[in-house]
Amino acid sequence: MNKRKRINLTFVYILLTVLSVIWLFPIAWVVLTSFRAEGTAFVNYFIPKSWTLNNYTRLFTQTTFPFGQWFLNTLIVAAFSCIISTFITVAMAYALSRIKFKHRNGFLKLALVLNMFPGFMSMIAIYYILKALNLDQSLTALVLVYSSGSALGFYIAKGFFDTIPYSLDESAMIDGATRQDIFFNITLPLSKPVIVYTALMAFIAPWMDFIFAKVILGDATSKYTVAIGLFSMLQQDTINDWFMPFTAGSVIIAIPITLLFMIMQKYYVEGITGGSVK
Repeated sequence: MNKRKRINLTFVYILLTVLSVIWLFPIAWVVLTSFRAEGTAFVNYFIPKSWTLNNYTRLFTQTTFPFGQWFLNTLIVAAFSCIISTFITVAMAYALSRIKFKHRNGFLKLALVLNMFPGFMSMIAIYYILKALNLDQSLTALVLVYSSGSALGFYIAKGFFDTIPYSLDESAMIDGATRQDIFFNITLPLSKPVIVYTALMAFIAPWMDFIFAKVILGDATSKYTVAIGLFSMLQQDTINDWFMPFTAGSVIIAIPITLLFMIMQKYYVEGITGGSVK
């Protein structure tokens, strides 16, 4: 390696190190603040002067902000949305990838255009529809909202299915297999990376969403998800007393997502890059 390449590589390492520090600084601050025993919401130092676990225990022992119930609500919504959304997205992607039907290309273009519009543009209409069905302020409504929009997120899964040789389908058809047999017994076992990626994205969306959950749940405090619940701790009359428990809650809700990404990282990366079929 010549001198110029070594200098360029050193510069890249330094740049990545600086960026890593910048990105990790807010995370480290939140974690340290969650163990801080003194002060209010705003202090002029980074390292806590005294340490405590009381901020974590308060989340699950007091009744003012029922964090445990909020966490369970979020887990239920995220789990059901993940299962339903993954099945819808994978089935939709498979149909558009393997089945040729009239107006297929037109639908693909229409779906691409619709994906350009942010989902919150429709939230008022969705709220009134749910209210007319008497489903507002319920966890069922959240599951329906998160699952119903999943079909438009099929492009990555479709790209993966396009890499699977169609000759496999033809061979199975010659042997008497139906489309259902091909989908469940051939395509799905080959599609683990994109299924894991789709499931992770479907789980994270309701776990982190605030806008739709706030509009649909309104003032039903017992039905809140963690995003709305933690935000309610930051009101003007509660922020000084509840800011440290708020940071503790932020750390707790980050743990499941972090663990999922660590466990599924291999399949997640393969799903993004499109994978390969041997």
